[in-house]
Amino acid sequence: MVGINVREKDGYVIISWHFSKVEIHKTDIIEVIDDDTYGGEEKTAVRMGYPYATTERLFIRTNNQNYILFTNNTSIKGKIESMMNT
Repeated sequence: MVGINVREKDGYVIISWHFSKVEIHKTDIIEVIDDDTYGGEEKTAVRMGYPYATTERLFIRTNNQNYILFTNNTSIKGKIESMMNT
């Protein structure tokens, strides 16, 4: 099983999972928070990852589109937040 990959390139945070790839400009990201709900409250959010009960759920609010990441990697939130601050 391949997890969610997060990297930075040319002012964008790039989130990829399997064959999906999302590019979010760093200045468009408003906040990255933990989502304590099972499937996410935001109905229109783009979901990436496997929504198993034991995963971390991150909610990324942006100016254009919101995202929910389902992952077992606890370092993704800190990684995205550090990208936002550079």
